[in-house]
Amino acid sequence: MTPSEKIFFISSWIKDYVNNMPSKAESLVIGISGGIDSSVSSTLSAMTGLKTIVLSMPIKQKSNQHDLSLKHQEWLVKKFKNVEAHTINLDELFSTFSSSLSNFDNEHGMANSRARLRMTTLYQVAAANKGIVVGTGNKIEDFGVGFYTKYGDGGVDISPIADCNKTEVWELGKELGILEEIIQAPPTDGLWDDGRTDEGQLGLKYQELEEAMNNPNSPNRAKYENIRKQNLHKMERIPVCKIPN
Repeated sequence: MTPSEKIFFISSWIKDYVNNMPSKAESLVIGISGGIDSSVSSTLSAMTGLKTIVLSMPIKQKSNQHDLSLKHQEWLVKKFKNVEAHTINLDELFSTFSSSLSNFDNEHGMANSRARLRMTTLYQVAAANKGIVVGTGNKIEDFGVGFYTKYGDGGVDISPIADCNKTEVWELGKELGILEEIIQAPPTDGLWDDGRTDEGQLGLKYQELEEAMNNPNSPNRAKYENIRKQNLHKMERIPVCKIPN
């Protein structure tokens, strides 16, 4: 498919999913970060014509990341009449959370807790608006290397771009007219005080990860497999202890 065909297909898929729900949702709720994945996902959601609620949820956010989130909010609201945008500052909530768990402080755990607080916020807003939570994960992250937070940004109701690689998402962003500074911004999950990038954490560029995922003979295959192995617990079903008859 061409990027324009993919855009039409995904947006139609979202709308069809909602229309065919046993108890039809009345809104789509999505968190935006100022990154390309959430920018594309929120725009595709808005294109359905359904009420679309976008939330910017800063937690000790770097100003350049939050600024992009607000710019995308403004762009969406101007472009689509069905979009409702809110900024919900979670700094104080996270401060209380981290203080209450000071005896169990762990940098990686606290980074994941930021994502889980955002997930909880999205579901609260969805409950108040009879909505469903729209995911923003792409294929290489969700099914390749498991680069997301379990029960954080991995906790969603639907995943419209999860069959699109990161490079495809960038193409969709260009076709949709997403702000160029968002397309050019280094991808980051925004969960760390030092502002580390996604590719810095992964140790490979997205193009290298995608090539390694599809090519067993890739020079980066071993590194890809190692990252994947560490995160398989996110991508497999929760183990259940089966009681014998």
